[in-house]
Amino acid sequence: MATEVLVPTLGESITEATVGEWLKQPGDPVAVDEAIASLETDKVSVEVPSPVAGVMGQHAVKVGDTVEVGAMIATIESGDGAASAPAQAAPAATAGEQAPAEPKGDAPAALSPSVRRAVLEHGVDPATIKGTGRDGRLTKEDVAAAASSKPAVAPAPAAPAAAAPASSGGRNEERVKMTRLRQTIAKRLKEAQNTAAMLTTFNDVDMTAVIEARAKYKDLFEKKHGVRLGFMGFFVKAATMALKDIPSVNASIEGDEIVYHDYADISVAVSAPNGLVVPVIRDAQALSVAGIEKTIGDFGKRAKDGTLKMEEMKGGTFTISNGGVFGSLMSTPIINPPQSAVLGLHRIEDRPVVRDGQVVVRPMMYLALSYDHRLIDGREAVTFLVALKNAIEDPTRILIDL
Repeated sequence: MATEVLVPTLGESITEATVGEWLKQPGDPVAVDEAIASLETDKVSVEVPSPVAGVMGQHAVKVGDTVEVGAMIATIESGDGAASAPAQAAPAATAGEQAPAEPKGDAPAALSPSVRRAVLEHGVDPATIKGTGRDGRLTKEDVAAAASSKPAVAPAPAAPAAAAPASSGGRNEERVKMTRLRQTIAKRLKEAQNTAAMLTTFNDVDMTAVIEARAKYKDLFEKKHGVRLGFMGFFVKAATMALKDIPSVNASIEGDEIVYHDYADISVAVSAPNGLVVPVIRDAQALSVAGIEKTIGDFGKRAKDGTLKMEEMKGGTFTISNGGVFGSLMSTPIINPPQSAVLGLHRIEDRPVVRDGQVVVRPMMYLALSYDHRLIDGREAVTFLVALKNAIEDPTRILIDL
C-alpha cells in the first residue's frame, strides 16, 4: 500500500515552490517525519517530511519542477527498504573511453543529485569530507572546498612516441535555471532601484577600541554567554542608538504617508547555500550585545541548514550587510524595500591616519549608508553615520546610551 506525499503548507500567501533536490531516492528506507525532499520558496528552503515509515517510492516530479501546495510529489511504499528499486544500467563505455568512477566510501543514494555530480566532476572521495549541511549531509560547497584543498598532482611526462592530441578549441556553456530564491532577490533589488531615489554616503571608522575590547573580553564573554563576541553585536547596538536619534532612517514610505517606528527590527544579511537571506532581529534596541550575538549566531547556523522560517525574514525596519567578511573594501548596498536605508560594513585594514598631528597606522573600516532620498535628507544620513562612528570608536557610549 502506498502513501502519497503532499506539498505542505508553505506559509502565508505562498502557494507554490520549486523542487530543489531529492534527499531520498526510490528504494531508500524512510523513517516517519524524515526529510525526503527540499523545496525552494521565495524566501527559504523547506524540507518535506515523510508522513509514514516505509520505502521511498517513485518521484512524481523532477528537480526544478514547480509544485503547488497540496500537490502529490512522491509515494512511500510499505516495507523496510530491503527491496530497493532496480538500479538503472550505466551506459557502456565506448572504445578508448573510461566510465566515470563512482564515489567511494558512501552510498550513492546518500548524496543529493547536485552533490553527486560535484563529487564526480571534482574526483573527490565523499567519505573523506565532513558535511556541513543538515544532519551532516554533504553540500556542493563542501565538495568544492575539498577539491580546492587537494594537492595538485604533477602530470606524468608524455611518452616520446605519443602524438600530442589536437586541441578541440571548444568553448562550453552551461545553462542553469535560476532558483526561486534568486529570482525573488533579483526582482526585489530591481524594484528598489526603480522606486527609491537611492543615494549612498560614506564614512570611515577607527576599529581600535572595539578590537581591543573584543580581545580583552572575548574568552570571558564566550564562557558566560556561550557565543563568540564578534563585531556585529557592537554595530547592531550602535545602529539602534543612531536610529533612535535619527528616526527617519528607521522609517518607511507607504503611499503618501511616512511610517515611523519606535522599535528597531534589524535585518541582517546572512549567506545561505542558495543565496543571501535576511532574517530579522526583533526589538534589537532592547537586546544586549550578548543577546544580539546569540540571535545572529542562530540565524547563521539555520541559514546554512536551510531551516530558517519565512516569518523570521518578514518585516524589518533597517538592514545591515557585512560584505567585509568576503573581503569587500567598499560598496553601495541596495535598499531592502519597504525599508528606507541599509548600512554596509566592509573589511578592516591598517591605513595611515592623522592623530594629534602625527601619522599613525590604525585598523580602519569604510561604512556605507544607502538611503531613499525621498524620505532621508543628506544631513540626516551623515548625522546617522557620524553617530554610529562615535559609538564604535568609543564603545563606552553604547554602555551609557550616549
